[in-house]
Amino acid sequence: MNMRAAGLRWLRVWHTIPANGQGALWMLLGGLCFSFMGIGIKFLGEGMDSFQIGFLRALFGLIVILPFALRHGTAPLKTKVLKLHIMRALVGVTGMLCIFYAITHLPLADAVALTFTRPLFLIVLAVLFLGEQVRWRRWSATAVGFLGVLVMVQSQAEIEFAAIVALFGALMVALVSVFLKKLSATERPATMMFYFGIMASLFSLGPALVVWVPPTWEDIAVLSVLACFGSGANFCAIRAFSIGEATAVAPFDYMRLIFSGILGFLIFAEIPDIWMVLGACIIVASSLYIVRREAGIGKSKRPQLPDT
Repeated sequence: MNMRAAGLRWLRVWHTIPANGQGALWMLLGGLCFSFMGIGIKFLGEGMDSFQIGFLRALFGLIVILPFALRHGTAPLKTKVLKLHIMRALVGVTGMLCIFYAITHLPLADAVALTFTRPLFLIVLAVLFLGEQVRWRRWSATAVGFLGVLVMVQSQAEIEFAAIVALFGALMVALVSVFLKKLSATERPATMMFYFGIMASLFSLGPALVVWVPPTWEDIAVLSVLACFGSGANFCAIRAFSIGEATAVAPFDYMRLIFSGILGFLIFAEIPDIWMVLGACIIVASSLYIVRREAGIGKSKRPQLPDT
């Protein structure tokens, strides 16, 4: 009874928080979940190849998705754009495997920082594949962001390959956003999640078999927790953007850098160097400018005005 009363009291407090505040808290919780997921990937990477981790993550994710995807039968899963689902899955699996490789071979905070280049790649891809117009201010912010990338990797000669893999993974994740925008015009979220789960498991199975090692019960337990954190992180991000304004909520996603840095230090004794910190700050600043600029254009509803 006391627990119920306490729960009701917290619920009343929660409803007194403004919508943007609630969205920010959801985003912070999602960032924490993402960071713990990274810890799980890094832990598994000590005895398991990233190809196998990627396959098992996709398989466990599919198991989580199936009850929700099939709760109304198979009719909602019919699609007329199967080729687009296949392309999205290929790109998504590639990005996932690259990011998993980066997490297992780089300090956690460094790998997370490099994945934040996704908005920079997305600007270029939106022009090439979606026909969006980008004016000089956003191009300038994008160029500054990539300058931050150069700052981050210039002192990492011994792990240069892993850093390049991380950047390629960020590019693939940005390309996934392009496919999702096209798919969302005709497909339901459950349909997209179902086809990605099936295809990601199939596409990653072959590479995983080449490097397969029998997972221990401890590995299976970590994978189960990892899948829960991954699903929870996605849920929190969806809730954050559905409750609050994107421009108010998105900046809190960068707290993942702080969470990852703290967890990496406490668990793996990792300390990012000054160049990584400086480069990450440049990337975050340029990405936040792009978010603000996008919001300003959307609110003005006057795309024909010159970008002054």
